[in-house]
Amino acid sequence: MAGNEWINGYLEAILDSGAVTVAEDHRAAAVSLTDRGHFNPTKYFVEEVVTGVDETDLHRTWLKVVATRNSRERSSRLENMCWRIWHLARKKKQLELEDAQRLANRRWEQELGRREATEDMSEDLSEGEKGDVVGELAQSETPKKKLQRNFSDLPVWSDDNKEKKIYIVLISLHGLVRGENMELGRDSDTGGQVKYVVELARALSMMPGVYRVDLFTRQITSPDVDWSYGEPTEMLTSGSYDAEGNDAGESAGAYIIRIPCGPRDKYLRKELLWPYLQEFVDGALSHILNMSRVLGEQIGGGHPVWPYVIHGHYADAGDVAALLSGALNVPMVLTGHSLGRNKLEQLIKQGRQSREDINATYKIMRRIEAEELSLDASELVITSTRQEIEEQWGLYDGFDVKLEKVLRARARRGVSCHGRYMPRMVVIPPGMDFSNVVVQEDSNEVDGELVQITGADGASPRSVPPIWPEVMRFFTNPHKPMILALSRPDPKKNITTLLKAFGECRPLRELANLALIMGNRDDIDEMSSGNASVLTTVLKMIDKYDLYGLVAYPKHHKQSDVPEIYRLAAKTKGVFINPALVEPFGLTLIEAAAHGLPMVATRNGGPVDIHRALNNGLLVDPHDQKAIADALLKLVSEKNLWHECRKNGWRNINLFSWPEHCRTYLTRVAACRMRHPQWQTDTPMDELAVEESLGDSLKDVQESSLRLSVDGEKNSLDFSLDHNQAELEKVVAEKGGDPELQDQVKRILNKIKKQVPDAQSENRNQNQENLPSINKYPRLRRRRRLFVIALDSYDPMGKPDKKMLMVIQEVFKAIRSDDQMSRISGFALSTAMPISETLELLKLGKIQVTDFDALICSSGSEVYYPGTLQCTDSAGKFCADPDYATHIEYRWGYDGVKRTIAKLMNSQDCSVEEDLKSCNAYCVSFLVKDQSKAKQVDDLRQKLRMRGLRCHLMYCRNSTRLQVIPLLASRSQALRYLFVRWGLSLTNMYVILGDRGDTDYEELISGSHKTVIMKGIIEKGSEGLLRTSGSYQKEDIIPDESPLIVYTDEGINSEAIMKALKAASKATSGM
Repeated sequence: MAGNEWINGYLEAILDSGAVTVAEDHRAAAVSLTDRGHFNPTKYFVEEVVTGVDETDLHRTWLKVVATRNSRERSSRLENMCWRIWHLARKKKQLELEDAQRLANRRWEQELGRREATEDMSEDLSEGEKGDVVGELAQSETPKKKLQRNFSDLPVWSDDNKEKKIYIVLISLHGLVRGENMELGRDSDTGGQVKYVVELARALSMMPGVYRVDLFTRQITSPDVDWSYGEPTEMLTSGSYDAEGNDAGESAGAYIIRIPCGPRDKYLRKELLWPYLQEFVDGALSHILNMSRVLGEQIGGGHPVWPYVIHGHYADAGDVAALLSGALNVPMVLTGHSLGRNKLEQLIKQGRQSREDINATYKIMRRIEAEELSLDASELVITSTRQEIEEQWGLYDGFDVKLEKVLRARARRGVSCHGRYMPRMVVIPPGMDFSNVVVQEDSNEVDGELVQITGADGASPRSVPPIWPEVMRFFTNPHKPMILALSRPDPKKNITTLLKAFGECRPLRELANLALIMGNRDDIDEMSSGNASVLTTVLKMIDKYDLYGLVAYPKHHKQSDVPEIYRLAAKTKGVFINPALVEPFGLTLIEAAAHGLPMVATRNGGPVDIHRALNNGLLVDPHDQKAIADALLKLVSEKNLWHECRKNGWRNINLFSWPEHCRTYLTRVAACRMRHPQWQTDTPMDELAVEESLGDSLKDVQESSLRLSVDGEKNSLDFSLDHNQAELEKVVAEKGGDPELQDQVKRILNKIKKQVPDAQSENRNQNQENLPSINKYPRLRRRRRLFVIALDSYDPMGKPDKKMLMVIQEVFKAIRSDDQMSRISGFALSTAMPISETLELLKLGKIQVTDFDALICSSGSEVYYPGTLQCTDSAGKFCADPDYATHIEYRWGYDGVKRTIAKLMNSQDCSVEEDLKSCNAYCVSFLVKDQSKAKQVDDLRQKLRMRGLRCHLMYCRNSTRLQVIPLLASRSQALRYLFVRWGLSLTNMYVILGDRGDTDYEELISGSHKTVIMKGIIEKGSEGLLRTSGSYQKEDIIPDESPLIVYTDEGINSEAIMKALKAASKATSGM
């Protein structure tokens, strides 16, 4: 069992002690379990512990065995351990077999999906074109030339773009993110990704044409972390002046923006953040909209400056970026950093945990689904190496290398792909800041600074970096070349194999020292079990091989010390080594090369590409300790080779500079399909500004305990001016003539007097012309609150039951019972029903459709505004918002989706037929004839992704319908659209739900809106068809406790509803 040396030790000990074989023990146990005269635990371990083997427990047992002096007891314990090791191996084989079967099934599904997609699309090609595509695919197997040719066709980002003034959004959600004194290595969430995104934000802000870069992360006000992580904004670079010294603008530069989500006083590890992502999305969306308006005033000529791109880093930020990209209709870019499917595969191979245990510990299935969603929405996926594309992203349903090449070939010919898409994968190695790197001249003499530290030749003290003596104090002879390893004490980093290679190679020990920089620690017992285990093993191996005076392992170092550590190793003519089992990229290899250190690195992963570019060292098999020792010995002993590798590294290091990275990055992003919110129906911004200004003024009056009578119905403002003026003057008199208050009142009265005559004149004109009461724009623009009724209550046939009408009527009654709330509030209905059935329902309940400000129909594929010109066509008929239609059409292929769904469902004995009454241009609806044979949503979604189809599908209306809508459409995203389009803040929305519903029900619960869940109202929903048994769970989507979610079980009555609404408002007032 490679990598588990202690297990080999057990087996050797068993053999040395003369213990009987497992087979002999098993036969004896079959005859009698107690004949030996002492406790024989074979039956106990086989029957009781066989399902709970834990290697950590085995390690503790082994320590007890070593300490046992009684030979009889020792033999018994060794026997126990032999059984347990046998079971561990058996369990590992069983898990590997199950995983192999699962992978085989997935490969078959993927191949089937690829074949079906290709067959569907081949109808559009002539025989000659089909041959051309096959030829192109054969040629594309030379990826390096293909990549160079494609990139050379793109216009490279240059100084010619400096007039663009673009706005870029980066998202890195987890960990502790700040610009200075980064606490890298504090925990597994605060590592290289944090450093990368901060430096990327800084570097992008310095590029020509980039005006502002915002890096979004989570705001943390926990006493367990530094106060700086609770600051809402942190400046990384000031863009007040450009490179030529001209004033760039007050908002230019790079900033960290911290968005609150989840518990405000707790620092949560990334596995616990999933239920709070929707809240983060809403907070980030609010900031982007505010910033877009500010930038529009500064550089956009009064028009909003939308983000040029939204870039998510890691799975959680990818999920957030996908939702933000959909809400704003702007391009998304993804960098995975490390991938869930790859980690799951590695953990299963280890055999220590079952798939269920892995999912419970790491929330791995939720992470994988977030990565799949990110692939659905991404225009571009940035990787560090080609190996990441082929061996890691290739594991995902949403990316197929072969199908991606077919789709790309069709796109070049201008042939339809029937709604099929694959994200473009590009390799852009991470950048590095070389500004602080000083190229050291080669010298054969002993370095003077090292002499200062060691005090040789009676040298006088001299200022040296503080970290140098901290490292050098471990060495008996600090002048020997220093082999440097820098990583967290993680088992994947393979430090123990490096130490064993060093300890067992005498020539290497005689020629060199070894420095292990393994993060920061105070007490090993307080570290995580994995890290503590590695450190404990390191200390024991140092003792075993008697490496005192040869190995350094300092407890603490700062991030600012790292360059000095590299410089120290280079001065001793040392070598940098990265022996990780798999290294996604290997940024430390580039840093080491910049400081003049040759490298020895793993041949698995990113170091292969780095070595190809730099040619400054040797690659090794990380499992082969002899190969590691030989490579290190070769570099430290052959000085000519050492100097050659050092010079090669310096010669080519510019390939990994930040300016080069950002230039390639912006070139690739500029080649994406650029899009941003575009409204077919213009909204006069000056009118909105006047109303917003007036609303702010009225708010000021209310805060001063003044009551104004404002009627916001239709398109007029009907003020009772005389009464309001008297009220204002009365308050001023009571305040004793406060000059500041007098000025405030005068400003408010001037605004009111200025606007009301125009509004009254408009009303008179309308009355004179005897026109119907139709608003030009939705009343949503002036609503301070919106109550969204999203109850999914249907009978067994999928028709709405009377409870839905009762809830609507009681909600109306509750809100209208409060005059003040009624004046500022609006209503929306969110449903899976098409508009025709929605209107029939309202008619049945004698509810005027104009009582609603918005209708979200067909599971979020259409939005209507009753009584507005926006939703009235030239013939006077009711129609959907055309702006919303263009907002959600991204990657929508109606025909391809309809054909594929029908084929998948009918081929699996689940007969469906198209429900034409419920279909529209952005919704394909099917009647499900046999619900017992219906496939779960995540199973169908997997098959659609394998065929290149990106969409949002759900079972609805008591599982009687399967509806498929565009990827960017949903009932929850429709609420965000109302925020983006009409400025109605999500924090002022109240969503009223049952305790079950359609399979998109969970998406409506979380977010920054208030949610009221009416328990016991709905008898049966569709959520049973949402997930398969091995998928993520409901608790990965919805927080267990949140002040934004309130429950009521007092039935359908207005008093109970009002009580719940007030409870939601009160609970969130202190947030």
